Amino acid sequence: MRKTRRITVAAAALAAVGALALVPSAQAGAGADGGQTTRDVERAALAKKVDKAKKRFVDLQLLALNDFHGNLEAPSGSSGRVTELQADGTTKTIDAGGAEYLATALRTARANHPYSFTVAAGDIVGASPLLSGLFHDEPTIEAMNAMGLDVTGVGNHEFDEGAKELIRLQKGGCHPTDGCYSDDRTYQGADFPILAANVTWEKNGKTILKPYTIKKVNGVKVGFIGVTLEGTPNVVTAEGVKGLKFADEIETVNKYTKILKKKEGVDAVVALVHEGGTPTSTAYNYDCDAGGNGSGISDPIATIAKGIDPEVDAIVTGHTHQAYVCTIPDPSGNPRLVTSASSYGKLFTELNMVYDRKTGEIVRTSVDASNKVVTRTVEKAPDITELLNYWKALAAPVANTTVGYISGDISRTDADTLETPLGDVIGDAQLAYAKTLDSGADLALMNPGGIRADLVYTASGAEGNGVVTYGEGFAVQPFSNTVNLKDLTGAQLITVLQQQVSGTNLASPKILQISSGLTYTLDLTKTGADRIVVDSVKLGGVAIDTTATYRVAMNSFLAGGGDGFTELANGTNQLVGGDDLAALTAYLTANSSAAAPLAPPAADRITIVK
Repeated sequence: MRKTRRITVAAAALAAVGALALVPSAQAGAGADGGQTTRDVERAALAKKVDKAKKRFVDLQLLALNDFHGNLEAPSGSSGRVTELQADGTTKTIDAGGAEYLATALRTARANHPYSFTVAAGDIVGASPLLSGLFHDEPTIEAMNAMGLDVTGVGNHEFDEGAKELIRLQKGGCHPTDGCYSDDRTYQGADFPILAANVTWEKNGKTILKPYTIKKVNGVKVGFIGVTLEGTPNVVTAEGVKGLKFADEIETVNKYTKILKKKEGVDAVVALVHEGGTPTSTAYNYDCDAGGNGSGISDPIATIAKGIDPEVDAIVTGHTHQAYVCTIPDPSGNPRLVTSASSYGKLFTELNMVYDRKTGEIVRTSVDASNKVVTRTVEKAPDITELLNYWKALAAPVANTTVGYISGDISRTDADTLETPLGDVIGDAQLAYAKTLDSGADLALMNPGGIRADLVYTASGAEGNGVVTYGEGFAVQPFSNTVNLKDLTGAQLITVLQQQVSGTNLASPKILQISSGLTYTLDLTKTGADRIVVDSVKLGGVAIDTTATYRVAMNSFLAGGGDGFTELANGTNQLVGGDDLAALTAYLTANSSAAAPLAPPAADRITIVK
């Protein structure tokens, strides 16, 4: 269904822009295949100039990103802010992010650093705002080419449109359905390799993309291994990972570390792992090591880091959208840095270390790192502005269409763990749409991770305060899921609610967003499935009948059992509906106007006991 939406909006955009002046696409491919890019040549020339004596010890710099998710424009609302811890213990928030500012920040950070590599730990694309997602994330790859990204590991969202589309993003070429967006401009692919060491084809066991890459500058060699979380099939649609196998992160990194050392002669190794943890503080600059031994960060990454080969010198991570720089002991008990730079390009991590030319190794005790804010007070990078303006002109006819009005911010919250105002709106929108398919629809369920941005009252463009545009709606629900209907018994419905806080969701609960009429109590003083107070589960004020059948709306991701909701996959009598974003925009249009904007819901359908 994703392709259907793209075909419609892309065609409309192209028809509107006519003979728009084109921004040349960066030539790519050589870097991804192991050849030299323009940045490689420039870096080598600088290295020869700065390091004429070829000293034994070299200052090596890594600039690391993760979970950019196509946020080319500065993200709005809470999605575009970071929390900074102050010296007196208080905190303040800082507006951050935006590709034009990120490019400036990266270029400034690596100025006069000849041995500098810019790396990422997955989810560079996928779940993207309209400016990138409308064009299958080609704009983000082009922006990363221009910023000088050297390598990224693959993340789960790189599989949103399937492995073949991921390979196209790497290698280039027109989209198989939408084609190219101009007769004079062909997508050239990524200059940088997208590493997928633990993702193989079921049919032959071969990796779908390169498992590792080696960057060489003036005698300095560093190997990078990229893996995504083994549980990727649990958080991506079944179609997106069809025909693929995902191996254990630790085993895979250790396997390729040995290959790099024994086969390639590379002793400096960095792992790019798209898996993370939850820090003890939301401030990007908190002291993760205050309690010792990496106690400032939780699993899964804490356990993964402790199992990765001691020969790996640093671990750059992602997935949880958190900010941390932690020291976690490797299997030999030696300290090793594990980092993550939040999400959406609001931060980048600067890692500095010493490389020993004689041994070819990184001096582990020299490794230091900190997260840096991508502030919006610096000068924008002109080439990125030009690139964005090209894609904005293509997207404008669709993006700027008004779909509704709101009287205040409708938030998804950053935690994504409890009921939220925007979750309520989406639940109601999906139920309203479901009733047009089947008047007997009873309720709707929405996964919190599928809600990607707030609806913000204050306008960032020319539309005016309180106006919701199609582009803003797209940022909220960019996945092109369908709204499906299934029959569930009351007993199954209660099991679904219990799966929010048990099974794979025991450690990190995923609280489904619900439509109006469904109510229950969530008792956080208890553990596991007992957190759902069964007697409190009601629909329209009437207790759920475990033997009755209910018609439940949900998106196609949940219908397939995604996010650990396996009971939803057991539902029967499925009816596949239309696009979930269309359901949201139709609801906003029908239930709001300039004179009567939609107010943020109270988010009081779930009673929380703490």
